[in-house]
Amino acid sequence: MSFYLDGPAIYLITSGEATPANFDQKSREILDIVSIAVEEEVSLIQLRERRLSARLLFELAVKASEITHDSSSRLLVNDRADIAVAAKADGVHLTGASLPTAVIRSSFPPDLIIGVSTHTAEAARSAAEQGADFAVFAPVFETPGKGEPQGLDKLSMLCRELRPFPVFGLGGVDETNYASILEAGASGFAAIRFLNDPEKMRAVCRDLRK
Repeated sequence: MSFYLDGPAIYLITSGEATPANFDQKSREILDIVSIAVEEEVSLIQLRERRLSARLLFELAVKASEITHDSSSRLLVNDRADIAVAAKADGVHLTGASLPTAVIRSSFPPDLIIGVSTHTAEAARSAAEQGADFAVFAPVFETPGKGEPQGLDKLSMLCRELRPFPVFGLGGVDETNYASILEAGASGFAAIRFLNDPEKMRAVCRDLRK
């Protein structure tokens, strides 16, 4: 693995609301949440700003990388391994539309962290076999527009099958249910809305440090 998980991983995914039109405002908001995440020692931070041009995403990633540098937080860029490397981020998060994990693993520096979004046990298994560092399995809970939830039982079965390969739960995660994801055997949990709320992020980080 290209990174070490010291306890349950918290994976902050940015909101994806940045566009070329609102870039100045949204980039400041994103960098503010990245700064708070670093202060709270959030394990992983993904820049999931899919509506930005390559140039603007690179600009944002460079600034975010300066914040996470020399911290315990690892910065990943959604889909774009090239931008991640150019901006000195720690890794890339691949989606179903991204290049295959094996291609990224063989084409980029060996220490590049690779996370993969998965929705089936087969996809998570393939991610592990192709050299990913972790898989995100979703949606665990009901999430608007994301189809039928997978549920904790499927998550637990997948975690047992792939252990020690890290699997994180995503989808409908909030302060009422994140603990159940960890109890199901996941190595961590990922969230967008929940963790982009600074107070909620601080509360869950401090709760897990107890």
